[in-house]
Amino acid sequence: MKIAVIGAGAIGALVAGYLKSKNKNVFLVGHKEAVEAIRNKGLKICGVRGEFDLKIDTDTRLNFCPDIAIFATKTQDLSCAIKENLEFIANSVIVITQNGVQAEDIAARILSGEKIISSIVMFGSTNLEAGTVVHNFEGSWIIGSAFIKNSELVSKVKVLLGDIFPVVATDDIKAMKYLKIFVNANNCIPGILGLSMQECFASPEISSISIGIWKEGHKIVSGSRINLASLPDFPLERLTKLISLPTTEAAKIFSGIMANLSKEPLYGSILQSIKRGKLSEVDYINGEFVALAKTNSLRAPLNSKLVEMVHQVEKTKRFFTKEELINNTKGLFS
Repeated sequence: MKIAVIGAGAIGALVAGYLKSKNKNVFLVGHKEAVEAIRNKGLKICGVRGEFDLKIDTDTRLNFCPDIAIFATKTQDLSCAIKENLEFIANSVIVITQNGVQAEDIAARILSGEKIISSIVMFGSTNLEAGTVVHNFEGSWIIGSAFIKNSELVSKVKVLLGDIFPVVATDDIKAMKYLKIFVNANNCIPGILGLSMQECFASPEISSISIGIWKEGHKIVSGSRINLASLPDFPLERLTKLISLPTTEAAKIFSGIMANLSKEPLYGSILQSIKRGKLSEVDYINGEFVALAKTNSLRAPLNSKLVEMVHQVEKTKRFFTKEELINNTKGLFS
């Protein structure tokens, strides 16, 4: 089976590398900088499974027709990545790994919805240097057909990906993807401060902002009549119990969880993008709460402010201090 992984960042490079380590026929597509680094020095992976130095076929676009194409770009880059490789993937099974809930619709505007498999990545990795990935923590990979009932295609993909991560097939992928937004929603804070998650959430006041994000987001999702479904590594009850507590009490619990998430510094997808000089995916995470609020005549003052601050960092290249973040969000949550 021929496999293409399109996107050589934190998730794409990790997935391609682990597939290669299992002797799969895998090809990695990335930006020029990543391709050159991997060709010259190999793909380097370190972290919770040890160190790997792998030789892997790579280029800036496809030159063959894969059986499966795993897209691991940022959501805002997905349409372009599909179009650039369209002549080779028209008949491929497409696996979508992007955060948020928009990527499947973006792909379906170009490709057949019947062959699009949605997925949720629960493992974590970091990519700050081209061709080098840190695997921070383990987690499952959840898959399900994006637009039809699960079919034999989902079963085949489950077997393939099951060689490198625990895979869960679900018929409730959309509800799970909405819950995953909550998991990712606090990535905006490292992006604003320029600090690791461990450094950010050691502060009770910063952790309180995180609880505020969740409380506001849950009100918006509930007010939009959107169902949430538990993730294997993040049960819905974890969210609902924390947001039912007073913010200061919930923040202490949240701080403890984040402090033990990874031995290595964990930066989150938004800060990783900013450090690489790229636009982040904040509009598809916290911005999803903002968009839902606007559509359903609800309010999202905290998430709106945080999206605005991330975009300011992207534009100015200057991170905010903790005091500035606290002052900018004062009064926007309780």
